[in-house]
Amino acid sequence: MKPPHMGDIGGRFRRFRSRLGGSAEPEADDVWKAIQLARHAERPYPLDYIARLMPDFEELHGDRLQGDDHAIVAGIGRYHGRPTVVIGQQKGRDAEERVFRNFAMSGPGGYRKAMRVMELAEKLRAPVVTLIDTPGAFAGAQAEINGQGGAIAQSMQTMMRLRVPSIAVIVGEGSSGGALALGVADRVVMLENSTYSVISPEGASAILWRDAGKAQLAAAAFKPTAANCYRWGVADAVVPEPEGGAHTDHDEAARLLDGYLSRTLRNLIAIPDADRVRQRRDRFRRLGAYRELPTGGTAIVVGVDDPRPAPGS
Repeated sequence: MKPPHMGDIGGRFRRFRSRLGGSAEPEADDVWKAIQLARHAERPYPLDYIARLMPDFEELHGDRLQGDDHAIVAGIGRYHGRPTVVIGQQKGRDAEERVFRNFAMSGPGGYRKAMRVMELAEKLRAPVVTLIDTPGAFAGAQAEINGQGGAIAQSMQTMMRLRVPSIAVIVGEGSSGGALALGVADRVVMLENSTYSVISPEGASAILWRDAGKAQLAAAAFKPTAANCYRWGVADAVVPEPEGGAHTDHDEAARLLDGYLSRTLRNLIAIPDADRVRQRRDRFRRLGAYRELPTGGTAIVVGVDDPRPAPGS
């Protein structure tokens, strides 16, 4: 039997999808507004969603090599009666907690912890859900010495090879390799006011113009909004947020996300493991694929058609 709120969520998703279907690109001010909402200090973080969707969540600590990276929370609990592994990037609410969590910028130990819990998911045949919210992986010298790049690559490889269902959810800010390390999943979904990009706007402007103050200009250039990522095939679905943003109502934000997660996990579980792994690989191989078409004496470049699954499939 469907929970009483599921019909309401289904209608809301259909109305929201019709809005996403337009081809109009957002204005620069709208892009920057989305980035500010994704970074809002009162926005729900992974532990806020976990508390509402998985009350018996048991957090696991440590990478079994160096220690425990607090930027990443990882553990297991029951989601709609099924054991499910959740891995998230936690920013922290106040100054003390943000320092403790290193502003959700993980070092290699955090990704090793994530991989350890993914391996546990394989043993238990438990689906994996990642909740992404980070300005990027930690770029300190010690992180590089300890193998930051290799840890990110290994995390991506581990997710690509998982034989259990996986869903990556960008709940806030998804920037750089720090986000991609937890983003290689069967379905990639973004909340309405989240962002997803290869680099933060500040990082891009610092590289391009040697001036982090031009972040708004950089953001307008690569448009990392959820609507654009959906149009480009980077995201498979966009989950609507409460009016004004997820920070206005944490309970409603979790309820809306629950509607997508529960339905999509059921559908993914029904797919044979080998087919699911193949579909996951094919999905990521299609990203950024282009072909040139001749037009007289010149050539134009067009994107390869992307047969994405509908939200909830």
